[in-house]
Amino acid sequence: MSSQGGVQYSKIAEIKGPLVIVDGVESVAFDELVEIQTTDGQRRLGKVLEVGNGKAIVQVFEGTTGLSISGTSAKFAGKVMEMPVSEQVLGRVFDGLGRPIDGLPDPIAEKFIDINGEPMNPEQREYPRDFIQTGVSVIDGMLTLVRGQKLPIFSGSGMSHNILAAQIARQAAVVGTSDEFAVVFAAIGVQFSEAEYFKRSLEESGALKRSVLFLNLADDPAIERIITPRVALTVAEYLAYDLGMHVLVILTDMTNYAEALREISAAREEVPGRKGYPGYLYTDLSTIYERAGRLRDKKGSVTQMPILTMPSDDITHPIPDLTGYITEGQIVLGRDLFRQGVYPPVNILMSLSRIMKDGIGEGRTRADHQEISNQNYDAYSRAQEVRALAGIVGKAGLTGVDLKYLEVGDGFEKEFLTQGVDENRTIEETLGLQWKIVSLLPKNELTKVKDKFIDQYYKEQ
Repeated sequence: MSSQGGVQYSKIAEIKGPLVIVDGVESVAFDELVEIQTTDGQRRLGKVLEVGNGKAIVQVFEGTTGLSISGTSAKFAGKVMEMPVSEQVLGRVFDGLGRPIDGLPDPIAEKFIDINGEPMNPEQREYPRDFIQTGVSVIDGMLTLVRGQKLPIFSGSGMSHNILAAQIARQAAVVGTSDEFAVVFAAIGVQFSEAEYFKRSLEESGALKRSVLFLNLADDPAIERIITPRVALTVAEYLAYDLGMHVLVILTDMTNYAEALREISAAREEVPGRKGYPGYLYTDLSTIYERAGRLRDKKGSVTQMPILTMPSDDITHPIPDLTGYITEGQIVLGRDLFRQGVYPPVNILMSLSRIMKDGIGEGRTRADHQEISNQNYDAYSRAQEVRALAGIVGKAGLTGVDLKYLEVGDGFEKEFLTQGVDENRTIEETLGLQWKIVSLLPKNELTKVKDKFIDQYYKEQ
């Protein structure tokens, strides 16, 4: 039985979790878009997960609640899921499937793009360079974000990662160019209050007009979560490679995405991997993360900051573990600092940005940037050792230099790490603070910095 724009089948063999199994199908393709119609005329979208032996397994985005085997039909559209894109998507708010939820009409589409994206030709990739200023000292100074990079934030439940994400979305800019900068923000499985916070935060700061928001809420079907990051990245790629903009994509929370993947995998009765996640979790995550970068001869770029909450703060959990393999570094938020009221509570000793060295230095930030960053890292690391020692022998048993290091540790956390939620520091202010912290030490302790920089920037206390 055929109908306009597709083939319709009414033989539903089984409904299992988020999946519908359709029997007696022919010439159906993997990933093809399906419209499920119920007896009362409701329509739900889905896509084909598996085909074989005349059966098709369809994943229903809005979930299968209320569907019955009799009276439900499936119409196969003969095409994959596509996102309508144009410059009009800027300043708009969509749901997890890319449908407008801001009360405005659908944006007029320039073209429709397959949400699974096209793989970038590795030969055409340009190496990530150019500094992105987030206005957050600890990121700009020591974990620099570079255009075309993927730099995840590893957090724990209840910590201030969403506040940090919203701050970066408001403040991020490519310094020294007049190129257009856009933010694509995808919230995956977040609470309504968090979604409202992101929306309000971007609206009030005026950053919404250069942003696109995708909001998949916690009470939306889990299956939608599989689509949300893909829809968001499709828009980001269009803005970057078709319109030549620099796009920062923030995806929060990738843990919810992986949970949705596990749910589907369980419904398909696949053999589970570590902690019940499917064995292809690594490959699946890479299809999202690898959609960042720059292309030769194209002006734009896609930079990603995925955020994930580590279950019970465990960095060896499969999601952060695999994410760390695919991305270029990580920013780890520390529970201890968070409890002390430090914002942003970045544990600098567990964090790194692997391609920071290529985005900083003369002509990009400042010639002394790498060295002063190394010196701060070294001093803070030594301060932690001294704190541990002081816990054993007491402050009275410490040397004069050790006491200086304790001061550095406190200064680093209270002055450099800590900043206001709306405080947007320039790179000069950030580097100035880094010099102020290490200037608490005598000059002969500054072993990571050239003498010429010490003469130029060291501040006698």
